[in-house]
Amino acid sequence: MNGGEIIARTLHNHGVEFVFTLIGGHVSPVLVGCEKLGIRVIDVRHEANAVFAADAVSRLSGIPGVAVVTAGPGLTNTITALKNAQMAQSPLVLIGGATATILKGRGALQDIDQLAIIKSCVKRIYSIRKISELPDAMNQAFRIAREGVPGPVFIETPVDLLYPEDVVREWYAASTPKGSSLQSRALRSYIQFHLHRQFSGKSGLAIGEPLPVSEMPASSGSIQTAIKAIQAANRPLLLIGSQALLHPEDVDRLVAAVELLQIPVYLAGMARGLLGAHHPLQLRHKRSQSLASADLVILAGLPNDFRLNYGAQIKKHAYHIGVNRSKKDLTQNKRPDLAIQADPGNFLIELAKHFPESQNGWPVWLEELRQQDNQRNEDIRSRKPAGRLIDPVDFFLEMDRHLSTDSILVVDGGDFVATSAYTLSPRQPLSWLDPGVFGTLGVGAGFALGAKLLRPSADVYIIYGDGSAGYSLMEYDTFVRHKVPIISIIGNDACWSQIYRDQVDILGSDVGCMLDRSDYEKIGPALGAEGKRIARKSDIARVLKDSRTLARKGKPVIVNVHIGRSDFRKGSISI
Repeated sequence: MNGGEIIARTLHNHGVEFVFTLIGGHVSPVLVGCEKLGIRVIDVRHEANAVFAADAVSRLSGIPGVAVVTAGPGLTNTITALKNAQMAQSPLVLIGGATATILKGRGALQDIDQLAIIKSCVKRIYSIRKISELPDAMNQAFRIAREGVPGPVFIETPVDLLYPEDVVREWYAASTPKGSSLQSRALRSYIQFHLHRQFSGKSGLAIGEPLPVSEMPASSGSIQTAIKAIQAANRPLLLIGSQALLHPEDVDRLVAAVELLQIPVYLAGMARGLLGAHHPLQLRHKRSQSLASADLVILAGLPNDFRLNYGAQIKKHAYHIGVNRSKKDLTQNKRPDLAIQADPGNFLIELAKHFPESQNGWPVWLEELRQQDNQRNEDIRSRKPAGRLIDPVDFFLEMDRHLSTDSILVVDGGDFVATSAYTLSPRQPLSWLDPGVFGTLGVGAGFALGAKLLRPSADVYIIYGDGSAGYSLMEYDTFVRHKVPIISIIGNDACWSQIYRDQVDILGSDVGCMLDRSDYEKIGPALGAEGKRIARKSDIARVLKDSRTLARKGKPVIVNVHIGRSDFRKGSISI
């Protein structure tokens, strides 16, 4: 086996179905090896989207997604996507090419200090120096990506360890001096020694099985302490974040646990949709107001960061239970009364197992919160539209009526996307994909690609702002070539609205904020997809229905929605 085949066999052993890449000579043997084993190789138009797609696969399957990129700029193009995965705590494996081992630091094509650039974005780096190191490095990478606080792992693979040994020896021989001088003979001897060291141990090399991942269970003592505190509460509140869904296979058990606990709940990040669209325990609005009234708060899988005003939203005398895999996140900004470093999904499942059956919930408190939630929904529905163009709220209220049970919503943008969070209701667990705490623009095409490949029968939508759409619309070429029918909804107000409103009010200038109301729908046909425009409210239902029909027949679709500028989220900028 050459190094590319060793990597491919290891990926196959780990149940990897898809590898995302942008082709490069440094890593071709890995991709060919994957193709031979039936691992589907999906080539994209920008390396960042390969990592975003791998990130989505990780989140939806629980198996680390895999991206393969070439050396130098191929690797540096992944940095934002890698950092996003790290901050979102997504387990993935990035395999990167590198110049030949003997040429490092000598000015070879695309030879840079890759490890120095990437080290702050990953949990662990493996820089391979001989072929016998590959199997263990690969197996360790998959374990480390998932263990503890999940995150990306990088494996640097020099080109002369990936190609067949006889080819590599020919390369070296062709560039080695042929003279009989002492210097020439010494160089030939060194190269032969170097090659022997590189390839020694290859014969009979064992790929090895996937390594076990140690879990992070909560102690029985902490569970009993939490039960006592919950029983003593009159107004408990549960907040569930993305980290509680690291084990997709446990989603049904997690839902059952939340229902048994009967605690009113807010869902954030990947947890959106956990309880379906309209579960009686689930709340959507006025979270800060609810937190200010609660006398017990459980944060399961999210920290006290800017989203909770750095802990200030939890009132001083409320009993605070924090559950998080990360010790840092557990105590960030506000130390819990009960700090539990454990997997939050597992904690909730175990908590429910030991929770007294006689507990009947908190019906008065829940009804108070439900009325508050319903009033906000009514306020949203009854607000005045934004001018003559389509109001974003009106659009999403209509779109929500057209979502199927098996819909996945990928959100990529600022103001338009944030508006969708108030009005769209994910229908089932693991059906909402957002970038996470980094707030990265550009995740849309990659996330949607990974999601649709994993769940081909789902209706996968990208909710784009017209600004964020510019990062990845070219991936419609990828969607067409690989037959991945995705629907993109572009909210086109010719503006970076989330910045525009406050910048103009505070600084008196719209510099850098204005865009053109471009014909984005024309990009679809140019790349072999379909394009639609919605310019009137009366067109929304028809175009959404037509787009879904086209996608179900195998055609990717771009929908350009002409929206008016809205003050719905005025003052909401986070800086």
